Amino acid sequence: MSNLFIVFCVLNIVNVILQTVKSLVTVKCGKWLAAVMNAVAFGLYQVIIVYAVCDLPLIVKIAVVAIANFIGVFCTKLVEEKMRKDRLWKVEVTVPAKYQSWVHDYLRDVPHSFIPIGNHTLFNFYCATQKESQKVKNYCNQYGAKYFVSESKTL
Repeated sequence: MSNLFIVFCVLNIVNVILQTVKSLVTVKCGKWLAAVMNAVAFGLYQVIIVYAVCDLPLIVKIAVVAIANFIGVFCTKLVEEKMRKDRLWKVEVTVPAKYQSWVHDYLRDVPHSFIPIGNHTLFNFYCATQKESQKVKNYCNQYGAKYFVSESKTL
């Protein structure tokens, strides 16, 4: 394996990771960190452009870029998921009144309150984990429920 091929592979993986982190930082962080991350990511991208004209066959370049994108995005998102803190989520769910007792009984382990309103019941679930949020969403979808999710605070 030539050094050129190895450098091209490594640069592409690093570039994809930086570009993915740049996207996350731009959306979730402040203007200074976003500006620095964009500067670094686009600086490295200029190096990638130069290496894109190297003496490797086009099919090899395509394969490297595709594989690098898969690996880079997958690994970055995996790390992001592991670093994500649980947050308290308030899930407001409106279900037809005839399903009130079923929803209340099945989801009794998730803290909640409910208010009957005519032909519907409004539930407020307080989910401290992603697992609880998913359980509420999955169960309520079975009953044609409408729901609204809002973040309350970091735990």
